[in-house]
Amino acid sequence: MRSYSLLASAKINLYLEIIGDRPDGYHELAMVLQSIDLADRINLRAIGTDTIRVRCDHPQVPPDKNNLAYRAADLLAKQFPDALAKYGGVEIAIHKQIPVAAGLAGGSANAAAVLVGMDLLWQLGLTQSELQELGGTLGSDVPFCIAGGTALATGRGDKLSPLPDLGGFSVVLAKYRNLSISTAWAYQTYRQQFSSSYCAAEDLECRRQRLHSGPMVGAIAQKDRSKIGQLLHNDLEKVALPVYPQVLQLREAFESAGALGTMMSGSGPTVFALAESSQQAQQVMERVKSAIASPDLDFWVAEFSNTGIQIFSEGNETKPPISRV
Repeated sequence: MRSYSLLASAKINLYLEIIGDRPDGYHELAMVLQSIDLADRINLRAIGTDTIRVRCDHPQVPPDKNNLAYRAADLLAKQFPDALAKYGGVEIAIHKQIPVAAGLAGGSANAAAVLVGMDLLWQLGLTQSELQELGGTLGSDVPFCIAGGTALATGRGDKLSPLPDLGGFSVVLAKYRNLSISTAWAYQTYRQQFSSSYCAAEDLECRRQRLHSGPMVGAIAQKDRSKIGQLLHNDLEKVALPVYPQVLQLREAFESAGALGTMMSGSGPTVFALAESSQQAQQVMERVKSAIASPDLDFWVAEFSNTGIQIFSEGNETKPPISRV
């Protein structure tokens, strides 16, 4: 049976601004998204029956339709029934490296890998844009996770404009193992507390004036690392940090450790810090470890990546492994 193994990169937010409500119930957003080489490995194997099987080496990842990877395979099965009849179903094995419920788009990255891998497995010949359109029906982060790199995301986060690659950045990430923050809770709480400042959907001038992502986009274009670190911004910190003091303490520890900049990623609770090099990233990590001696606190050091989903191996012909921290 044919098989593919893919790497699915995690995502951090360098910028997250909430503009207002959308008619579809989502928020209108302006974000700068960045792939990092902390990645899950997704193995796809044709199984010759019309079923979808999911297994994962992490106990918190569901093996059923509650898993975005399962839903991605099910979406393609419904969209392309002839391919399902011809090639059969798929077994999806997820090997987790991206922490679960961490604000790093791990589930979306897994779904993106399944879309890319099944396109190859079933020889569908879909373009990246077509895959992203399908991915957008699964979740706002899935289209970005397919392409990866650095991008400005607008709409509900699914309208993407590529930005210049930011090679050379290192990043330290930290998350309390037993702490999670619901994305739905974060956005709903933000709406409850700050909706009075929202721009109306039809008020285009208000929305134009509210957009403050320009300086960050400019700093990225100039590859000004110091400025990028200073301009990190996440509106969801306004609701998360007061309720989760551990996240605030972690952010303050990174600030004191000499990083270029630090911020909560997405809806949290992961906090990341930017560094000039992997050596500086290691130094920042050791300083934070010394400041917060918690056995529940996990750390990762990674590099910025200019890609989203990468083919790791195909069939029995293994390609050289991707270099990762």
